[in-house]
Amino acid sequence: MQEVRTRFAPSPTGYLHIGGLRTALYTYLIAKKNKGKFLLRIEDTDQERLVEGATELIYKSLKMVGIQHDEGPDIGGPYGPYVQSERKPIYKKYAEELVERGGAYYCFCKKERLDSLREQAIKNNQTFQYDGYCKGLDKEEVKARLEAGEPYVIRQVIPKTGTTSFYDELFGEIEVENSTLDEGVLLKTDGLPTYNFANVVDDHLMKINPVVRGSEYLSSAPKYNLLYQAFGWEIPKYIHLSQIMKDAHKKLSKRDGDASVEDFTSKGYLIEAIVNYVALLGWSPGDEREFFTLEELEQAFDIKGLSKSPAIFDENKLRWMNGEYIKRMDEGRFHEMALPYYKSAGLPEGMDLQKVSQLLKGRVEVLNEIPEMVDFLVNLADYDIELYVHKRSKSTLESSYENLVKAYKVLETLDDWSEDSIKKVLFDLVEELAAKLNFVLWPVRIAASGKQITPGGGIEILYLLGKEESLRRLQVGIDKLKGAL
Repeated sequence: MQEVRTRFAPSPTGYLHIGGLRTALYTYLIAKKNKGKFLLRIEDTDQERLVEGATELIYKSLKMVGIQHDEGPDIGGPYGPYVQSERKPIYKKYAEELVERGGAYYCFCKKERLDSLREQAIKNNQTFQYDGYCKGLDKEEVKARLEAGEPYVIRQVIPKTGTTSFYDELFGEIEVENSTLDEGVLLKTDGLPTYNFANVVDDHLMKINPVVRGSEYLSSAPKYNLLYQAFGWEIPKYIHLSQIMKDAHKKLSKRDGDASVEDFTSKGYLIEAIVNYVALLGWSPGDEREFFTLEELEQAFDIKGLSKSPAIFDENKLRWMNGEYIKRMDEGRFHEMALPYYKSAGLPEGMDLQKVSQLLKGRVEVLNEIPEMVDFLVNLADYDIELYVHKRSKSTLESSYENLVKAYKVLETLDDWSEDSIKKVLFDLVEELAAKLNFVLWPVRIAASGKQITPGGGIEILYLLGKEESLRRLQVGIDKLKGAL
């Protein structure tokens, strides 16, 4: 049985996009599930789009995700080099061989002629196709023009009649009329290959099977098959992955600036939540499970669970999943991850940050929410006095004023400013007033935080603020209420 060998072949044009991550993840999982090899190949033949340092970003992103390639530019392997620009002589050799086999031909057409053909196609409301002008050149003329150093490209020969079919593991048998296929360029004037040619040559030489790529390449697959046939090579299995959409009409696109993996991690999303969510964008395990570690995905993944339908990227669903990961996280790890956000929020060094973490852990969905959630611990912003009116606890402006004054008096005498001590004196006050707990604690929390919703209640907030700041804030609340009555 042939060894399963898959490849992830990104272009070094920037950060790893969500769609790229999913392709990398699925190709990795297919290899791992079948005890095969997973390769990394850098496709840098489109020199105009290259971004300096992008290859290193690809390595960094894959490492961060936990995807380890078995062969690649940084670790080598038996079928290198694994960077396409370093394989230039290989493509030239095979392009020339293809010409000899009758599967390709030299084209010397100038840019002006091609531009004119394109303009004519647009005027006629037609899709541009090269007209085969150079296909009829005899060998002697071609040889003379090559020896004269005339610039050329090498184009693929496409039969003008009949059909070409191919089988895809997801989409089944697909047949295309040859007349709809363009005799596209295989080798450019700079000696570098086009995407279509380089992929076929590299996938064959690197023994890639199955070939996994996006469904946008379904229309190109017949041209790939014609190349395999012209060379007399075995055609690999194809798996074309459904697209990831922003919404029902628009594709998630790197060129449109849609989010990269680094964008999400910088926002405070956990990498394991991102991987888990992306795995489910177009794949189902066949049961009700939603949460997977990478190791569990390696065991569970099966191409039978892949969907032909486009997947909608829903950041709200990702937020929810991220929040679930945070809830399940070890408290110590959450605290370590939260510390930089506490620092950026300006929380005092003397504050009990462990306590802050305990209050936040079950409420945070994305880590970059933390500064806004704790800003009240740094500064008491001006707030609407109507916050003191609370229907459930039956608090009014009058009752809130009276209860704040009483709370201030019992707290003012407190020497031990611990959570237990604060709780005891306030609970004693509630008992003395024969009131419901929130009747006293609601106005205390509003005065201490200036917010309707906070992580933790009034007692925890008073403890974190310390005695001096707590009493100052309660006095502000008393003064606000007194002025309104």
